[in-house]
Amino acid sequence: MLAELAAANAAFQILKQTVQNGKDLMSAGKAIGSLVEAEDKLRNKGFKKKNSFWFKVGGGGDGSDLEEFMALEEIKRKKAELESAMRLYGRPGLYDDWVRFQVQARKDRAAAEEQREENMQRLLEVLAVGAFCVLGLAVFLMILYFAVGAEGM
Repeated sequence: MLAELAAANAAFQILKQTVQNGKDLMSAGKAIGSLVEAEDKLRNKGFKKKNSFWFKVGGGGDGSDLEEFMALEEIKRKKAELESAMRLYGRPGLYDDWVRFQVQARKDRAAAEEQREENMQRLLEVLAVGAFCVLGLAVFLMILYFAVGAEGM
């Protein structure tokens, strides 16, 4: 969680400096990606933890719930400050472009994650079929061995 917050803070500083220097947001594309990714990781980490079996059985979380909440609030505050800087120092429509870029980055990341999961599923299916083929061949060879060995006796 601290790593995500540190990444978000670093990305925020880069973006704020880029906007204040009058540069285009696309020149800080990596920082945009880092900020969006850090926020998404924090949200997903909290979501996964809250939906886990042990969280529900244990009756709640540990002390890190407050830390996650505070980290998300810190990112929300920094994003509001960045919005203000974009509207004040940036070109007209810069903040709207920023929001569209964030939406597209989230969609791209979700599509990449879905593709990764599909590839993993396909790999597991191929490995399972291969294992069954090897097992079937081994059984066939054992039957053949015993059939030929029984005739020789």
